[in-house]
Amino acid sequence: MESIEIARLSAKYADDKKAENIALLDVRGLSPVTDFFVIATANSNPQMRAVRDEIVAQMRDEHGIKPLFSDGTFESQWLIVNYPNVLVHVQSPEKREFYALEELWGDAPKLDWQDTAPVAAPTPRVRAPKKKVVKEKTAKKAVKKTAKKAPAKKAAAKKKVK
Repeated sequence: MESIEIARLSAKYADDKKAENIALLDVRGLSPVTDFFVIATANSNPQMRAVRDEIVAQMRDEHGIKPLFSDGTFESQWLIVNYPNVLVHVQSPEKREFYALEELWGDAPKLDWQDTAPVAAPTPRVRAPKKKVVKEKTAKKAVKKTAKKAPAKKAAAKKKVK
């Protein structure tokens, strides 16, 4: 199953448990860890548990996909379910506002999780090669190193003791 399908199904299952403000972010090319974020808000610990459990159960029972890991506590008000190339975040309204993942990953396109059309991979970002800049001090040091120094005068010979 494609990771975009896992992300969309996770969002759908979160919606089935009345999660709010569900967002699907395409972080391919921006994150070395994952391809998609699913972010959902749950208004209480029982709802947070229900959203997480629904996603895990439906993905396992209907599609045979188990999460790589699940993390977070109800006290932290932030649960994470990690599928291959998909990170599902279930947060309380306070944590979602405080951490503002959508703003943090503002370069990531926001996708319609209800759409079933395939998503094309984003064009890779190409950075211009860095220009080699020689600092003035470095240039001066190079000149100093190449200049020949006059031989140092030897210290006066020690006096002989009779």
